[in-house]
Amino acid sequence: MEMVPSEENQLVPKEGMFWSCRQSLFDEMKKKFSQIENAAEEPRVLCIIQDTTNSKTVNERLTVNLPASTSLSKLHEDVAHKAGYVIGTFDLAWGNISEMTPLDQSSAITLSESGFEAGKRNFLQLTDRDGEQPQMASDESGTADSSGLDDSSQERFIGPLPRESTGGCSNDYSSPSYSYSSILNKSETGYVGLVNQAMTCYLNSLLQTLFMTPEFRNALYNWEFEESEEDQVSSIPYQLQRLFVLLQTSKKRAIETTDVTRSFGWDSSEAWQQHDVQELCRVMFDALEQKWKLTEQADLINQLYQGKLKDYVRCLECGNESWRNDTYLDIPLVIRPFGASQVYGSVEEALQAFVQPETLDGANQYFCERCKKKCDARKGLRFLHFPYLLTLQLKRFDFDYTTMHRIKLNDRMTFPDELDMSPFMDVEDEKSPQTESCTDSGAENEGSCHSDQMSNDFATDDCVDEGICLDSTGSAERGLKPKVAETANSLTFELFSVMVHSGSAAGGHYYACIKSFTDGQWYSFNDQHVSKISLEDIRKTYGGSTGSRGYYSSAFASSTNAYMLIYRLKDPSRNTKYLDPEDFPEHIKYLVQKEKESEEQEKRQREIERNTCKIKLFCLHPGKMMTMIENKLEVHKDKTLREATQMAYKLLELEGVVPLDCCRLVKYDEFHEYLELSYEDDEDTPMGMLLGGVKTSYMFDLLLETRRPEQVFQPYRPGEVMVKVHVVDLKNDTIVPPVSVRAFLNQSIAEFKQLIAQATGLCAETMRVVLERCYNDLRLLFVPNKTLKAEGFFRSNKIFVESSDSPDQQLPFTDSHLWKLLDRHGNTIRLMVLLPEQLPGTLSNRTAGQKAAGGSDGSFEGSKAARKPVEAILEESTEKLKSLSYQQQQQGSSNSDSQKSSDTSDFEHIESPTQELDSGSSASAAADNRELEDRIQAAAAGGSSGPASDPDNQFAGEERSDSEVHNDRSTSSVDSDILSSSHSSDTLCNADTGPIQLANGLDSHSITSSRRSKAHEGKKETWDTAEEDSGTDSEYDDNGKSKASSTPFMYFRVSEPRNQGEASGDAQKCIIVHVDKRITLAAFKQNMEPFVGVGSSQFKVFRVYANNQEFESVRLNETLSSFSDDNKITIRLGRALKKGEYRVKVYQLLVNEAEPCKFLVDTVFAKGMTVRQSKEELLPQVKEQCKLDLSIDRFRLRKKTWKNPGTVFLDYHVYEEDINISSNWEVFLEVLDEPEKMKSMSQLAVLTRRWSPTHMKLEAFREVVLESSSVEELKEKLCEISGIPLENLEFAKGRGTFPCDISVLEIHQDLDWNPKVSTLNVWPLYICDDGAVVFYRDSTEELMDMSEDERSVLIKKESSRLLKTGHRVSYSPRKEKALKIYLDGGPAKDSAQD
Repeated sequence: MEMVPSEENQLVPKEGMFWSCRQSLFDEMKKKFSQIENAAEEPRVLCIIQDTTNSKTVNERLTVNLPASTSLSKLHEDVAHKAGYVIGTFDLAWGNISEMTPLDQSSAITLSESGFEAGKRNFLQLTDRDGEQPQMASDESGTADSSGLDDSSQERFIGPLPRESTGGCSNDYSSPSYSYSSILNKSETGYVGLVNQAMTCYLNSLLQTLFMTPEFRNALYNWEFEESEEDQVSSIPYQLQRLFVLLQTSKKRAIETTDVTRSFGWDSSEAWQQHDVQELCRVMFDALEQKWKLTEQADLINQLYQGKLKDYVRCLECGNESWRNDTYLDIPLVIRPFGASQVYGSVEEALQAFVQPETLDGANQYFCERCKKKCDARKGLRFLHFPYLLTLQLKRFDFDYTTMHRIKLNDRMTFPDELDMSPFMDVEDEKSPQTESCTDSGAENEGSCHSDQMSNDFATDDCVDEGICLDSTGSAERGLKPKVAETANSLTFELFSVMVHSGSAAGGHYYACIKSFTDGQWYSFNDQHVSKISLEDIRKTYGGSTGSRGYYSSAFASSTNAYMLIYRLKDPSRNTKYLDPEDFPEHIKYLVQKEKESEEQEKRQREIERNTCKIKLFCLHPGKMMTMIENKLEVHKDKTLREATQMAYKLLELEGVVPLDCCRLVKYDEFHEYLELSYEDDEDTPMGMLLGGVKTSYMFDLLLETRRPEQVFQPYRPGEVMVKVHVVDLKNDTIVPPVSVRAFLNQSIAEFKQLIAQATGLCAETMRVVLERCYNDLRLLFVPNKTLKAEGFFRSNKIFVESSDSPDQQLPFTDSHLWKLLDRHGNTIRLMVLLPEQLPGTLSNRTAGQKAAGGSDGSFEGSKAARKPVEAILEESTEKLKSLSYQQQQQGSSNSDSQKSSDTSDFEHIESPTQELDSGSSASAAADNRELEDRIQAAAAGGSSGPASDPDNQFAGEERSDSEVHNDRSTSSVDSDILSSSHSSDTLCNADTGPIQLANGLDSHSITSSRRSKAHEGKKETWDTAEEDSGTDSEYDDNGKSKASSTPFMYFRVSEPRNQGEASGDAQKCIIVHVDKRITLAAFKQNMEPFVGVGSSQFKVFRVYANNQEFESVRLNETLSSFSDDNKITIRLGRALKKGEYRVKVYQLLVNEAEPCKFLVDTVFAKGMTVRQSKEELLPQVKEQCKLDLSIDRFRLRKKTWKNPGTVFLDYHVYEEDINISSNWEVFLEVLDEPEKMKSMSQLAVLTRRWSPTHMKLEAFREVVLESSSVEELKEKLCEISGIPLENLEFAKGRGTFPCDISVLEIHQDLDWNPKVSTLNVWPLYICDDGAVVFYRDSTEELMDMSEDERSVLIKKESSRLLKTGHRVSYSPRKEKALKIYLDGGPAKDSAQD
């Protein structure tokens, strides 16, 4: 048997070892099972932890279930793991104790020993530790991973944070660890980030680079702000100084840059503009130079960043050289030369190419002043001085002439950590006898170098502080400076900032990699995130891929690469260190203290905000007629309920209205109007506990309940339901305001009746209870043993109760008087009806077409004797009603209270349809009402009589005033066939807002005129149309009366009229109408006849919407179901539309006026009417109302689409056959200077306008009528009217809406002149209808030569003209907004500016 050593080093059989191992595994499993059994038997503690910190956007509630033997330290570990916090950065405290003492997180005491109760819920609060918010575990780990604190080979983070799109610079990071608290906790690196406002990453990169430049930062600190000279807000140096102080001393993770951008004169829109970081650097330096004039820092930018170079041309025959000196702030390095397929692989290669001269030969020879002829020459650039801080811009953005798009070159370009610039320095003697100074010769310097001309005696300038000077060597030939040790050391530059761009030429993201001169460590400054990186991370920004350096290599390369490099000269005598806080100047120390106090105040305010409960507050305000008002209560979580009640009392302005002790706060559900809970005996409880902690939103609200001093507050308990009880009095047909009763869902109907009997005093035995489960869904509760829950009761309910011995109880519920009264109550609405300003009188005839439209209403025929006006009759009857009401009060009438409630409650007092009044003086009241109706009808009949017996013809004068109302385009009529039958009888169509899409897919202004070559003369006029085409409905006659023999009665009651002059600006009378909303519009108009004084066919009903917009209701068979309480209706005198009629707005077309569209009149066109007939009806209207005396052959009607003139309507065209017509239609009336030339629809009318470049002038419009769509015919016609030779005539179609206005500064080059087409109805013209605008010109005319002053005057003149006409003003359109810094505090509001 094989022997093996055992655990005791004894030899045991191999099989025995197997069994031994098996037994040990079994024992281990048994032990674990035993622990599980013990844990299951051990009592467990349920802990509910409310996170009250502001570390996360949403306060979480955590739940942990632990054995009672768990230690407090283990509890803290579990909570930290579940919440995602770092252990030791937060505290746990009891949640139900006002004095919260944190639990000891290092204690080994068990939960049971610490006061935790097993089997119950234990509430804890997770709070800040020592005033600092908890650290996110993911933040800390992420920092460790990306900071390079360890030397492991793990992948470090560099580059832009993950984001959904790289199309723009955005701060919407998708990092899972990002939260609002990230800007509150300082980075582990000790550096502070900058918040990205929207797309300001380019700004953040440059600001961090300047901050990490010791020479710039120290010089900025030495500058002192003078308050007497400018405002702090607009001072760019001061805001930069303040920003740098915060970057150096703040405890936040990131700070805002809004104060800096505000000093630039930028508004919030600038934050959404992407810009180039090199462009910003140049503009910011210019702004600082302007601000620092006459200060010690006046030459700071030049001292630090400015270098000098020579731009020269040397003759190859005589050696003569012409040159000039230029300055530069940065050196632009080309990555791929123009037309080349290879790219430069390093900065050294690009610098060598930058100074490499080119040969001017052949056709490009240079004229030598010494040789007096054209000679071969060399042209190039030479560096004379390098700045202390050397800025290199890698020109990665280029233009691809193949695709005609901007592109980004992502090719690889290396750059050294230390750059020796001595090989690129010029060693020639500028004062050589063969050298000629000529500042006017030579080409401009390449790229973004300054073109400032320098003095020719530059070699004598010492300029020690401006850069590195080169001593003259006296050599006549140009050569590279040898790398001598002492000179090489003086021209060695150290890389310390790499500004990286990630993205494409269309957009992307900037961040900066910067080396600290304190410890030599590289850091990534990526907006608000700062992390440590290594040199390997810097090399990743070279760009490119591992493949070849071909033309298309950048297409497959990484889009994250270096864009700007900043080097500092290695010179121990000049290299400085950052100022320490103790070495700050006094004014900086003061600023530091000021910002520290501000930050502490902000922290305290944030702490208060973080502990403030914000919840909706409601109140039935006793001082505002018990109107429900809403507000927001903001109360600290430690404030007691008593203190919160006092705050709500003051917030709702109840002082002097109700005593404070008559108010209390209760839990309220706004949606169900339900009082959930009252807080008895909780006056000293903190609001944080009552509301469940500080939350961003609550699932409930608070209501400040009030009572009268003699009343007692009713307690509200969970589980109760609230019932609003309305008592119904069948005898007087009244429904009183509700009484609130609280009940339980498990109560039976019998018990519920007893509860109601106690609250209302009614008899429970004879009580009928009706539940309104939803809108007008009435349910009689008659089963005594059924519970409220079974009957459908919910949190808030509405019931009606009645208790009487009347026979009505024996009838089926749906046939009972109770049901009818409740049904009418649920469907009755209150409308505010505005009556016409004046009563109808004898008015002149309207139009010939209206004379034949129906007779007068028989109900208004009567005596022609003079009658009292309706207003006087109403006022008399009102006084009688008041007197009658007073008598009833004196007699103690039982229905007095209900009559009073009708003034303050919505239809709580509703008259019966079968009786007027019941008791007391009801007979006299009924007689007065009948007398009132008779007198109103008699007055109306008398008012309608007169010389004109046809009621259709008597309101022409009133129609004129109606048109004047329409003149401001505040009212519109609506087509009945467009309206949906299930919706309102009104449609919103506003002529001011252009075509509005309607239900049938048409727009409100669209018409389709079929172009027919066949004449339609002799068409028979017909008024017979289908029902769906009519403006009214076929079940009503021409006067709007129903054709049915009998109609069901619908409730209608009018309250006392009142004057609305103050509200409406006129003397119109307003009456309150209580009406059943199931009534049709026709029945409503018939009921309104006595109050309007004319038949229903003689007035129009307009519904008033928001902003006092009025739209006519025309469908007589539709009900008022879309109306609601207190909706407004305006009644206007004038004939209502009949079947087949449409209301039309007529505008005059004035093509050569500043405002080409002028409203004239409102009129009516009908189906079957010809255009000539409509013109005949228009003649007297426009003559009377607009004072236009026209001949029928000297004006035309044409299509109007918004403001564009369209198809010309010919006299023989028939509406609805040749011309589609719709409600609220609009047409143009155009006055003609000569007889109509348009005779056929095959013709084409074009509006032409001549453009004269010589005079910079547009002539007036002239109409040209074409027989075809031929371009040649158009040109010939234009030649006839202008005298331009055919071969010199050019034309272009106008753009936009009529009159197609365009600036005279743009028309010559912006329009598509002389398109190569033969017909007008093809692209790019598409002239297929009348009214197109065509500009034309003489091609031999040249543009006027203007001076700058003349051009400026013309720009302002054109700007003013185009602004008045509402057209776009644009003289130099640009797709990208230029980067500007405004030294005067903001951009100039120039009207000529785009």
